[in-house]
Amino acid sequence: MVPSIWFEGRQYPADWMQAEIQRILAGLNGLQRKEGDTVAAMLRNSPEYVALVLACRQAGLYLVSINWHFKALEAEHIVTDSGARTLFVDADLLGQIRDAIPEGVDVVALARGDATVADRQVHHWTDFGSGLPPMPPRAGMQHGAITYTSGTTGKPKGVRRIPWSPDEQAIMQPRLQRVTHIVYGTGTDVTAYLSAPIYHSAVMTYLSHFCQLGATLVLEPRFDPMRTLDLLARHRVTHAYLVPTMYQRLLAVDPAVRARHDLSALRQVASTGSPCPIPLKQAMIDWLGPIVTEAYGSSEAGYTTFIDSADWLRHPGSAGRRLPDAEVRILDEDGNALPTREIGLIYVRQHAVPDFTYINRPDARAAAEREGLVTLGDMGYLDEDGFLYICDRKADMVISGGVNIYPAEIESVLLTMPGIEDCAVFGIPDAEFGEGLAAAVQPRAGSRIEADAVQAFLRERIANYKVPRLVEIHAALPREDSGKIFKRRLREPHWQGQTRVI
Repeated sequence: MVPSIWFEGRQYPADWMQAEIQRILAGLNGLQRKEGDTVAAMLRNSPEYVALVLACRQAGLYLVSINWHFKALEAEHIVTDSGARTLFVDADLLGQIRDAIPEGVDVVALARGDATVADRQVHHWTDFGSGLPPMPPRAGMQHGAITYTSGTTGKPKGVRRIPWSPDEQAIMQPRLQRVTHIVYGTGTDVTAYLSAPIYHSAVMTYLSHFCQLGATLVLEPRFDPMRTLDLLARHRVTHAYLVPTMYQRLLAVDPAVRARHDLSALRQVASTGSPCPIPLKQAMIDWLGPIVTEAYGSSEAGYTTFIDSADWLRHPGSAGRRLPDAEVRILDEDGNALPTREIGLIYVRQHAVPDFTYINRPDARAAAEREGLVTLGDMGYLDEDGFLYICDRKADMVISGGVNIYPAEIESVLLTMPGIEDCAVFGIPDAEFGEGLAAAVQPRAGSRIEADAVQAFLRERIANYKVPRLVEIHAALPREDSGKIFKRRLREPHWQGQTRVI
């Protein structure tokens, strides 16, 4: 099935989508692409991007999506490392990566708005595939998407799934659908809203899920809180994908303005990809009712836990219990299982998704695994009822004077301080204790925040050793499009010239 799409005030019906998919497959056939090849995309959200996603799935091609903010060296690494032989790119982005496109890669440029494609060596999207027969549907295994990790240390790693055989797929596909129906929602007469970037792995999964349902998709090129409220009400949206940063911006809208938008059609608001602070989640449930859900997962392991509003209200701060076909264990550094409520490394596996490799990095794949489960470096614990609580990433944990400090705990307290829009806590060098704490704080619009006031607020609520000795005030914190804060960019200036970097 294929979706019909609303995009920038225009409807793209299902028959348009079918025709666009066939035209893309014809163009790829003309380039002599075959099942199992890799195609790269550096595109903003658009109906054409959706058509490319569906075309690659139909033909059994791997699709690797590139963050469209990337510059030449970043994009070159992904195209080269993934082995992509075709690159689809927005025409106005071509200039920033042209010199880094590897030799032998065919480029297809999509011009929208005022953008044009003048280069004769580049295939034009509008002419791509004209007069050619399409690639045949895949004959064997489904390949899917390749996702590159955010690259918190070193260059990003490509996550490529090992395809099931046709027999395995017949057994496992219904089990995977059961998981995605829980995480993202399902039903009849579904209208789904999506403004997060498709290149993000969770968003790609969300998009694929609702395409398979044949839903109506309200697709946006970017998130805007007032436009979101308008679209949710106007299209009677039933399912929406939002991340905590979007929650903050929606809740910052005057409650009287929010109340003028009828959101009664909403049945599920799904959030994945980054933890949601307790006060923020509570405020969303207070506003929209018990329809806000959260799932814990990763590009590597798939979704492993889920929590709805009812369970979250009984277990605030939890990422939920394990999903069907999932395993969750808490282990120490030596691989020993830890008791209830003791913090350790989170090891998981979702058996309803195929296993994975890191492209050209078997060492990294082996290092992440223990007894068939993998860890992404997240630390947390399970309570007596089997609910998972995520404390922080191991890489973000600060060891100060031999004491483990979890920045996420401090951030959750900071977000309750009036006037603070967002924050990030991280480790910096400390001559006496090895590491100290720093906090980067973004004030709300119209608010003025002083560093000493931030420290005083924290001292009243947490132990003194958890209070950052340095507080930086930022007009805006550096972010990925998914809403995650680039802690690395905040941390790096403090570690320059040091003999070690944590």
